[in-house]
Amino acid sequence: MRPLQSLICFSARRIAPRHTFVPLYQCLHTSSSRSATPLPHPTTPGPPPEPPTPAPSEAEDRVARKRKQAELFRKAQEVRTNPAKPKTVLQKRFWKNVTVKDTPDGLQIFLDSRPVRTPSKNILTVPSTKHQLATAIALEWDLLVSAQQALKTHYIPMTSLAARALDVQNADVEGKINTRDEIIEMLMRYLNTDTLLCWAPEKSIYDAPQLEHRKGSDSLRKLQIRVAQPIIAYLTTNVWPGLEIMPILEPDSILPAPQPEMTKGVIRGWLSGLPAFELAGLERAVLASKSLLVGVRLLVEWSEEFARLRGDSGEGKRFGIEEAAEACSLEVRWQTGMWGEVEDTHDVEKEDVRRQLGSVIVLISGNPREE
Repeated sequence: MRPLQSLICFSARRIAPRHTFVPLYQCLHTSSSRSATPLPHPTTPGPPPEPPTPAPSEAEDRVARKRKQAELFRKAQEVRTNPAKPKTVLQKRFWKNVTVKDTPDGLQIFLDSRPVRTPSKNILTVPSTKHQLATAIALEWDLLVSAQQALKTHYIPMTSLAARALDVQNADVEGKINTRDEIIEMLMRYLNTDTLLCWAPEKSIYDAPQLEHRKGSDSLRKLQIRVAQPIIAYLTTNVWPGLEIMPILEPDSILPAPQPEMTKGVIRGWLSGLPAFELAGLERAVLASKSLLVGVRLLVEWSEEFARLRGDSGEGKRFGIEEAAEACSLEVRWQTGMWGEVEDTHDVEKEDVRRQLGSVIVLISGNPREE
């Protein structure tokens, strides 16, 4: 057999013309050949890869996360109920019993023989008509397992709220009007962008998906007007008779319009005359609901100061926590009804609003004073 190089050179010589010089050997390339270098195989192979696992569904992932949170919560509860030897004085509880005592000044909460004090070192004393408030404060302190927890306001929310009211009351007695004026200025700013008066435009770019998902239902603006009108009518009849309260947004505008100067003047004067506990409760309600009108409606419904203004006998449905929370979160409920909720966001915010509004009712309610 002829080698391949000889065959190639021979073929080139056969097809050449008669008078053309063709060399005997004509190579196609001059590069030297290289042989492949094989890599050595490992003598000890590693473990086989893990078998593929199916990706968990959204529901399974949510359940697993909830179980993990429940386990962490259980361990935290065990640490609080069976704490190790405290390293500092603040890490231990120095009281055994929590009691409520009726004193000549009012209701006071005692840790054994020590009265609970406000951050300003004054004895926390609530009016004698607010037994629910005193009991709620006593329950907060009875659930604490260390003195260090008392330094965090989220462990004692009712104590913090009552202390805020007492600070306003003491400032009024001492003639310091800065605290009350600061609260009133903040409340009036919320009136300019009140959630209850911010109605959606008549037409929106989201009208098409709304009609797809909510066939036969009213628009968001109509629902907002339906919820706001009874609250506004009650306030302009029983609280501020004859006062004009205008919507902030026009049907075709996104720029807020201010209330009339007369409206703002009447509301400011009414806020200036509120007692300290009612003013502190209204501050908490407005911060939670982002609506001054919803806060005032809740205040008038439950405050002992406005018992005669209500003139009710306890019958019928009252404007309570659910009604206030629904009124101030109508737009959020509308959007989540269309597009769904964000887990651990919308549900947490929903419960937090109700918790704060409930604390307002506990603060301002009580037995009406007998005259």
